Amino acid sequence: MKVEALIFNVIALACVIAAVVYGFWAQEPIGTTALVLSGGLTGLIGGFFWFVSRRIDARPEDRKDADIAEGAGELGFFSPGSYWPFALALSAGLMGIALAFFYTWLILIAGVALLVTIGGLLFEYYVGQNAAH
Repeated sequence: MKVEALIFNVIALACVIAAVVYGFWAQEPIGTTALVLSGGLTGLIGGFFWFVSRRIDARPEDRKDADIAEGAGELGFFSPGSYWPFALALSAGLMGIALAFFYTWLILIAGVALLVTIGGLLFEYYVGQNAAH
């Protein structure tokens, strides 16, 4: 987690420096505010990663003397033949279009589609033909 904390904290510092330079150079409040908020939000993430990294054991990614084999192993289960991620992407895209044009009827349809596809993805291996018996 130390590597991730360093990455996010460096990005936060870069955003804050860019905000200061941009604020003095352009005299434009919206861009300066966006840069300050971006720096703050990435700083929050970096601070969280730093906070967590102090409380857990060092992972192989965090140690300079680690071997590649120490990071081997199962990373998780990824469904090999699921169509739900594709349907979820379509639903999210539909929601993006609905919000961009602010069609309330399309926002409702996309919201229902998102709920159905998120539920389908979450419960794929609990119901239906893929359910573990």
